[in-house]
Order: sequence, then structure tokens, then C-alpha cells
Amino acid sequence: MRIVPDGQLVYGMQLPIQAQSTVFVEEWERDCGPDELARLARKADRSGFFYVAVCDHVAIPERLAPAMGTTWYDTIATLGFLAAETDHIRLMSHVWVMGYRHPLQSAKSFATLDHLSKGRIIVGVGAGHVEDEFAVLGAEFEHRGGVLDESIDALKVALTDEFPVHHGARWDFAGFGIAPRPVQRPRPPIWVGGSSPAAQRRAGRKGDGWLPQGTPRAQMPEQIAAVRQARADAGVDDPIDIGTISEFFYVGDPPFDVGKFTISGAPERIAESLVEFKEMGVNHAQVRFKSRSVDELEEQIDAFASDVIPLVDKA
Repeated sequence: MRIVPDGQLVYGMQLPIQAQSTVFVEEWERDCGPDELARLARKADRSGFFYVAVCDHVAIPERLAPAMGTTWYDTIATLGFLAAETDHIRLMSHVWVMGYRHPLQSAKSFATLDHLSKGRIIVGVGAGHVEDEFAVLGAEFEHRGGVLDESIDALKVALTDEFPVHHGARWDFAGFGIAPRPVQRPRPPIWVGGSSPAAQRRAGRKGDGWLPQGTPRAQMPEQIAAVRQARADAGVDDPIDIGTISEFFYVGDPPFDVGKFTISGAPERIAESLVEFKEMGVNHAQVRFKSRSVDELEEQIDAFASDVIPLVDKA
């Protein structure tokens, strides 16, 4: 059940402020809060972005706090807040760690969000990676891949049927109803995150979309082929939405050091980098921008929407 229109490359953005890992946080984000978060979501909405996304961590181990920070806004609360602040843009979890919760709890949250947002939810799911966090939540870490596989199956039926039935190795339920129901039919899309071979196979077999996590540009064609092969091997005929995460962008000549891993300069240069993804078979790209303030980030979104997207659309 693809949701990206045929022949298009659409754009999403993982919002700043709501996750403040030292790996990627900009200094200006540390002094921001809900006003700036809503402002950027509205800007992305007005600029024609396809989705905005927020992360999922519950509790960061103290030993990892120097690198990861402890500011990770709650996924469901934040998406609900953003649903009220926006009109058209889709709202995505990137990614929801299914193993932290019973799948009925996840279904309740996302069904409610889809109902409240009038059908704008994308459920991005992943296996998770912080072993201590699993332990404190009483969740299974060692076999989290298998947990995620069954969780996706259970979530699908719970988002599709008011009285879902699932008999699995870990969860067994029937005769319990979940409402309100999602607006999207037959259910909200589920996009699977991860770039490991197991995640590629999972996305192909079980996902409506794929959200690679840090796959280098040069490896994208090979991994896209692996996702599609896994889908064919599983006998899944429905097409799949294929994503990527871009390098950082700065539209124009940056007045500060943006680092060697940022693509900057004329709109044509940035558009060319996105057209390359499009030619690989990617149809949704998560884009990132270097900035020194919320004002500058808004300016970058404006420049991208007005000067870069039309060039990609023409290619």
C-alpha cells in the first residue's frame, strides 16, 4: 500500500529540538521548546513537505547520556501536539521501538493519532539498539528482531480490525476492541526502519515502506535491490515506498563552516544530488539542513521548497 504518488520524489524532515543527541544537535536547539517546534512543523507543512518525524526513546542510560543526551520528547505526545499545529503534512514516528510495548498499546496510540489527525499518520517502526533501555523496561533485547517481526503482524491486524485476532509466539489476543478507529483504510502505512541485512529483509517482507538508517549513497542501489528481492521472495505483490536520508544541505553559499559532509551551493547542485536518488528508485527523501538558528532553518526550508524542489520535479 504505497502512499507516495507514482513518479514523484517527496520530502520529509526529522524535526530538530525534540531529540538532542550530541551527535546531531545544533547549539541553538538547546534553548528551544514547543513554540519553535510547532513553528518548524508549520513551515514544513506550508512548504509542501510530505512528512515531519519524531524519534522514540523512553529513558537514556546514564552511561550513554554524555553522547545521547536525555532530551527525547515522547513520540505520541509530540505527534499529537503537531497534529493540532498542522493541516496537511503527514506525521511519522522515526522510529517507534515496537519491542518496548505490547502491540495493542501501539495500535491504540497510532489509531488514536490517525483519528485525531484526520488520517495523516505514518507508523515508522524499528528494532531499537540500547540494551540498557530494553532491560529497565522489562523488554526482550536479544531476540528483538523476532519481537519486531511478530509485533508488525499484530499491529497490522489491530490497525485494520476493531476486534483484532492474533495468535503468535509472544502475544495472543482475540475478543478485545480498539477504538477510535484510524481514518486511513485499510490502515495507516507501516514503514520499517534500518539498514542491516535483517532490516532490509523485514522491510521487503512486511513493510509498506523502507526507512534506511545511515546507508551511504553508494550502497543504496544494492540495498534497494535487496529489499525488493526480499519482497519478491515473500510473494508480496504490493509496491513499496523506498526512502533515503540525504546528506546535510545548505542552499546557497554558507557564511559559516558547514563541514565536509554537507552539500551546499547553487540549487542545481542540491537538486542533482536528489535526482540521483530518484533514479535509484527512491521516492521519499528525508532531508537535513545546516543552520545556526530557527530563523535560518526556516530560510533554508523556504529556499529548498522554492528553488530546489521544482528542479527535481522537472528532471
